[in-house]
Amino acid sequence: MSIDVAVVILNWNGKKFLEQFLPGVIENSKDHAEVIVADNASSDDSVAFLKNSFPEIRVIKNETNGGFAKGYNDALNQIDVKYYVLLNSDIEVTANWIKPVIDLMESDKQIAACQPKLISYYHREKFEYAGAAGGFIDKYGYPFCRGRLFQSIEVDGGQYDDVCEIFWATGACLFVKAEIFKNLGGLDERFFAHMEEIDFCWRAKNEGYKIMYCPDSAVYHVGGGTLPKKSWRKTYLNMRNNNIMLYKNLPQDRLFKVFIARLFLDGIAAIKFLFDGGLKDLYAVIKAHWKFFSLLPELKEERKKIQHFPVSKIYQRNLVYVYFLKGKRKFSDLSQDKFS
Repeated sequence: MSIDVAVVILNWNGKKFLEQFLPGVIENSKDHAEVIVADNASSDDSVAFLKNSFPEIRVIKNETNGGFAKGYNDALNQIDVKYYVLLNSDIEVTANWIKPVIDLMESDKQIAACQPKLISYYHREKFEYAGAAGGFIDKYGYPFCRGRLFQSIEVDGGQYDDVCEIFWATGACLFVKAEIFKNLGGLDERFFAHMEEIDFCWRAKNEGYKIMYCPDSAVYHVGGGTLPKKSWRKTYLNMRNNNIMLYKNLPQDRLFKVFIARLFLDGIAAIKFLFDGGLKDLYAVIKAHWKFFSLLPELKEERKKIQHFPVSKIYQRNLVYVYFLKGKRKFSDLSQDKFS
């Protein structure tokens, strides 16, 4: 395989992860890809560390910290290859982690993006929350994975070792064709972080492309390296960005129905946060909706420019109901005929 692949690690004050994981990325990528670090205006000594310890590595210095989305857009605009691999700094890669994914993507020109199997770094028998064995959404926009429904994470027993089409591929380790990435305008920079990869994959599917999962490649993810899982800031970003994503990408005949349902469901979530003592999370829900509604004028204009089709791999049931009231805890418990 010719080297026309760039593994791009976006770093923000992540020297400890670079020290821990970058040597393995370099060693296991050297025959297949160039490794590049894009620094998001770190205030630690990450850049100095890279120059001293890894002088062979190309470092792209972004002037500001515009988050995951803008950070990658700015960096990838400076890289001329056929394939980008967006790789979190807190990931341990394995031998031969690149070739199986690229071979799969080369086999079909309609494949826009792909992810490997994501395994927990600390609990190596289990999948990792942020991507597991490929991502999906339900009809109201709730994201989940093969191997992870909400907070229930499955043990990896080989049950998802099949190549398959998915709805979204994780941004923690996202393989994407550079030409398609650029043609779609990259990641939506308003998202800052969280769900921008789901939005990108949905936009790609609206253009007729496929998103795939490749189990022959596996990586180990620490997770929560920038924002902890119980951060109110994460709650805000996830809820705001989910609403933006839905409004941008839903077909017209689903738009009103979904948003009425989501206002009700988000209200229930806010009440639960209140009873659980999560006043900051309650504030995050209110702030997220306020910000979303302030963006509606520009989002309405964007909708006019986007093709909207009923796309595949959406779970046509309410995952909140199925999970919390019906007790379904595994992806395999879901009715597979309910995936459109």
